[in-house]
This record gives sequence, C-alpha cells and structure tokens, in this order.
Amino acid sequence: MKTEQPKLNINLKNTEIVKSDDGNVIFAEGIILRKASKFAVGTAQDALIPIPVFYDVVTGKLLKETLPGDIKDEYDNL
Repeated sequence: MKTEQPKLNINLKNTEIVKSDDGNVIFAEGIILRKASKFAVGTAQDALIPIPVFYDVVTGKLLKETLPGDIKDEYDNL
C-alpha cells in the first residue's frame, strides 16, 4: 500500500534557502535513535525509537530545525 504525499500548491520563488550554521546548503537524511525504557513501553525489552533528521553533508552537524522541539537542547553540542 503506497501512501501519497499531499500536493502543496507553493511557488518555490516564495520560499527561503535553508542553510546550516556554517552556511552550507546540501543535506542528507539520517536517523537518530532514542531508547525508551521497557517499563515505559510495557515490553520485555527497551525499545529503540528512530527519528528521521537531516544533517550537513560537509560538517556532519545536525540541522537542529529537523529535531522534535522537546529534545533539541540535548543535541546542542553535536
């Protein structure tokens, strides 16, 4: 079963360039993993939660805008 992306009616001329803190504009997609306690998720083992993010291909630094707001501060030094 394939889900379709919603079609947005946006003129790209009305958008902004996204730059890393170092001024780079090319990003790759990666995954950060978060561990949830087996007690919190109700399973026999701890669970790993994948979170898709983007990172600067030149520096390897995370694009903080792609992190969920409640964990951004944990990645300040990466």
